[in-house]
Amino acid sequence: MTLTADPGPRAGAAAPAAASTATMTMAQALNRALADAMAADPSVLVFGEDVGPLGGVFRITDGLTARFGENRCFDTPLAESGIVGTAVGMAMNGMRPVVELQFDAFAYPAFEQIVDHVAKMGNRTRGRVRLPMVIRIPYAGGIGGVEHHSDSSEVYYAHTPGLTVVSPATPQDAYGMLRAAIALPDPVVFLEPKKLYWSSGEVDTAAPLPELGRARVARQGTDATLIAYGPSVPVALAAAEAAEEEGRSLAVVDVRSLVPFDDDTVCEAVRATGRAVVIAEAPGFASVAGEIAARVSERCFHHLLAPVRRVTGFDTPFAPPKLESYYLPSVDRVLDAVETLQWEDA
Repeated sequence: MTLTADPGPRAGAAAPAAASTATMTMAQALNRALADAMAADPSVLVFGEDVGPLGGVFRITDGLTARFGENRCFDTPLAESGIVGTAVGMAMNGMRPVVELQFDAFAYPAFEQIVDHVAKMGNRTRGRVRLPMVIRIPYAGGIGGVEHHSDSSEVYYAHTPGLTVVSPATPQDAYGMLRAAIALPDPVVFLEPKKLYWSSGEVDTAAPLPELGRARVARQGTDATLIAYGPSVPVALAAAEAAEEEGRSLAVVDVRSLVPFDDDTVCEAVRATGRAVVIAEAPGFASVAGEIAARVSERCFHHLLAPVRRVTGFDTPFAPPKLESYYLPSVDRVLDAVETLQWEDA
């Protein structure tokens, strides 16, 4: 089967006119994004473990095989390296593959393909060969899974030059960011917070697609800025709500894109408050949270009224289900960090 690549919709372009606004879960929004992308561009393919008739472990691909046929959405062997390697070959030859690696830690067997080929092909060929492909990875905790089903592996991809790395926190962003990722001419690692699959919100599929690489201010505040991404954004918002009852006004910035990173939006919010707390589920040592804290410290030093704090997972393997709530950042841990930010009234 020969397919001709179609550039598809670009950031800032509207989705199909027939789209409408509806309340969706994040899972439904991702499913709709895949369906709309496949309908708009015959070069978009979806494949991975159990994504065909079953619709994926989390049912993100539900109905796609029935609608588009087994040549457009199909199951693969349990071989993650082969899945990604196949996608590389397809992307080199005019297709736009979207692959699902079933759980975060299941992606590790494909890591060599991602680091040595997906990330480097454009540079290796001086831009003559580009890879328009998306690697979808359900990640992080919050579902009571064991360690091979709950890793926060984002730092490995963020550390690898050549990859765009993003993580939505709302159904609207899940839809728009996935459509934008599929439209990019270069590879994207699309990290989906598993515990947010069942969160719901309004999704306008006709809205302009977001520009990947832009953070958003999820809540305004004047006393301190909470910086979070993916599964930690609801924790940050809940902490800001709780802090308001105690007389603290906390802003919340949803990073959305780990690479490229939006220094401007993040630092503008921090300079306005003079205090910052970074929240992430991954272990804190050598982490994305550490990188964000360093960037904020370097760029906002003369505006900071206190050191930048971090609230992260612990530097241990992921906790068993009964201890998960102690391992993951919580509202209480965030509020405790806020209280260390050298308040004059302390």
